[in-house]
Amino acid sequence: MTVTLILAAAENGVIGKDGAIPWRIADDMKRFKALTMGKRVVMGRKTWDSLPKKPLPGRDNVVVTHDTTWQAEGARVVHHVEDALGGEVMVIGGAQIYRAALPFADRIELTQVHGDFAGDAVFSFDRSPWRETARERHATPEGLEYSYVTLVRG
Repeated sequence: MTVTLILAAAENGVIGKDGAIPWRIADDMKRFKALTMGKRVVMGRKTWDSLPKKPLPGRDNVVVTHDTTWQAEGARVVHHVEDALGGEVMVIGGAQIYRAALPFADRIELTQVHGDFAGDAVFSFDRSPWRETARERHATPEGLEYSYVTLVRG
């Protein structure tokens, strides 16, 4: 089993605001698609609700929710993150799901957005058990700087 958290976070830990991502990085969306295609994507209900197209095509969509009556057409619904694990898993958010999956994670694919943003969804974690194995610095045409960072446990 391989568990990867894939997320974009500002330097202050913000990952979302009002159910959306507070920045627009087109290349990051392309990277997200490439990294997740053909794999199981695990998300919380709020992340599912925020998707413009449901389910994410070409991926095994799994939604974690505590609501035992909630259904999602085109996705499997589970009630604990552990029930979504097995094979190659890409955890795609939100903050609660990242926190629940972090102990199982082998890798984090982080888009580190350079700057602080206002938001209501925050995810931060202790980096001491993680080793950085790759970093690529980029900028949007509008000048927003970000880095793709790969972290592995150990």
